Amino acid sequence: MTFKNFLAALISITFATGTADGHAQVLPVARDVPYLGPITLHVDATDVDHKLLVIHETLPVRSGRLTLLYPEWIPGNHAPTNEVKRLAGLRISAGGKALGWQRDPANLHAFQVEVPEGVQMLDIEFQQLLPRQATGDDAFLKRDFASMQWQGAVLAPAGFYASRIDIDASLRLPKGWRHASALRPATATGDDVRFERVSLETLIDSPVFAGRHFKRIDLDPGATRPVHFDLFATDARSLETTEPQIEAYRNLVRQADRLFGARHFAHYDLMLVLDDDFTNLALEHHQSSENGAKARHFIDWATNAVGRTLVPHEYAHSWNGKFRRPRDLWAPDFNVPTRNSLLWVYEGQAQYWGEVLAARAGLIDVAEVRERFARVAAWAAANPGRAWRNLADTAHDAIMAGRRAPVEWQSWQRFEDYYDEGSLLWLDVDTRIREASNSGRSLDDFARGFFGMEDGRVAPLLYDLDDVVAQLGRVQRLIWTSFVRARLEGAGLDPHDILERSGWRLAWTDQLSALGKSIEAYRESNGFFYSLGFAVDKKGRIGGVVWNSPAFNAGMADGLTLVAVNLREYRPELLNEAITAAKDGAAPIELLLKDGADFRLVRIDYRGGIRYPKLERIDGKPDLLTQILLAR
Repeated sequence: MTFKNFLAALISITFATGTADGHAQVLPVARDVPYLGPITLHVDATDVDHKLLVIHETLPVRSGRLTLLYPEWIPGNHAPTNEVKRLAGLRISAGGKALGWQRDPANLHAFQVEVPEGVQMLDIEFQQLLPRQATGDDAFLKRDFASMQWQGAVLAPAGFYASRIDIDASLRLPKGWRHASALRPATATGDDVRFERVSLETLIDSPVFAGRHFKRIDLDPGATRPVHFDLFATDARSLETTEPQIEAYRNLVRQADRLFGARHFAHYDLMLVLDDDFTNLALEHHQSSENGAKARHFIDWATNAVGRTLVPHEYAHSWNGKFRRPRDLWAPDFNVPTRNSLLWVYEGQAQYWGEVLAARAGLIDVAEVRERFARVAAWAAANPGRAWRNLADTAHDAIMAGRRAPVEWQSWQRFEDYYDEGSLLWLDVDTRIREASNSGRSLDDFARGFFGMEDGRVAPLLYDLDDVVAQLGRVQRLIWTSFVRARLEGAGLDPHDILERSGWRLAWTDQLSALGKSIEAYRESNGFFYSLGFAVDKKGRIGGVVWNSPAFNAGMADGLTLVAVNLREYRPELLNEAITAAKDGAAPIELLLKDGADFRLVRIDYRGGIRYPKLERIDGKPDLLTQILLAR
């Protein structure tokens, strides 16, 4: 028995289901054998008014009890995000005769049906009811754009690896729409697209973007393993791009090749939707990625660098996370829970490479990326939650709280800090390698050795912590195991030390930079985190109150509305003026707050002035950070 088979069996037998009389029954163990034959799946995505998908599925069967599974654990979300409540209208039949089914009482994503003697094919029909507002994790339909997520549109037979279930999928789109996907069309008739046969594993890893306004750009002309940039917008004007903008994305492809030294895809589609409603859209796949940006992403290019590290981050995941995959994030099917212990590599290093590749490609100025590291370091250094909860423990957040779910006190609870703090950890690793080798080696060497092996291989190659440590040791001999554990499980990393080793120190200014202004415009919110300790959006709503900050100690919390500053109607510049005046000895700052139907006045005795993080060069130290960010 292979390790995968053993692990699948061990995991599967722990998840019991129920029978019609309520007694427990063990789900069939997922086996690494082919299913009986290909499943045919057709999805009708034309009902934009009601925002629903109509699914028709046929699958070969044998007589006896059949368990059908609605996928639950979706790769990249690191949590059971596929909601079975969105499945409705389920009908199962054979030869035109309806068959009864029963949802398993112990596993609500499992459906039991008795297949009569002589029946060889089942017909399944149901609808997926889509959310009214796009969340970034679900399929959605709008008047001019749709994201088709296959995990909500299929029921799969239990007992088989997802990689061994073949699917012949087809999709009907609204009239005149065009689509993009890692799936390759076999035929297209009118608005119906039939895709080439793939496994269930590949299908769910290959969403479809479709819409009325579409533009496709070849980012590597003539490549045998091509990379395309698939742009969608709900306003055709958003698709207007310039050659320098596209050249920056072409540089991204070149710089990734130079970093990793291999491609682990037959083809790749960078899919980007330009719409203010979809800026939270971000999900990696092996041969494609889902990305969202503001509608004016290209139009306001000169003044808006925000969001331009997203595509590099998701693209890096093709190597880090999809090809090289943590062993405990692998599962035989989409209903076996996964574990997130190595997200500091999977997401933390992808976050790091997202910043670095964005700078090397020219998507963002090197100075702006340095400032982004200043912001991350400042937040980590001031984060009170680090006093009680280590970085390793944040890997459980998506499972505990739900993907992208709001938390009540983020600065105290911490939430998915393996992203940004993880990027600092890898900056720490990179600078230590460079320092120890006199800049002869770097984290680039780790990336090429760890993610660049077996050029052309698409099948996942699993790893664990020992593999990561061993490869770091091949690059530079240091005691990496204790180094990593101290930062994950012990006292944690020191943001000041990391920056200083890179040749810079964390400093403060009372002037908001151009990048800071673009971040606040992007978020439609003004941040006072390092002074009073909160942010306030354009409607005056308070958010992100920092635990033990002056605002917290004055009794403030998220959800309040800021009505007035020193009895004058709130405006961002008025609050700036009040904070500055208080520094010079004026009276404490008074804020009039609306709490539901009630009003209250709070006084904050803060004298520290406006504070925004920045970096300052340390004389006499090598500028390793700038070296890291320069194009290869």
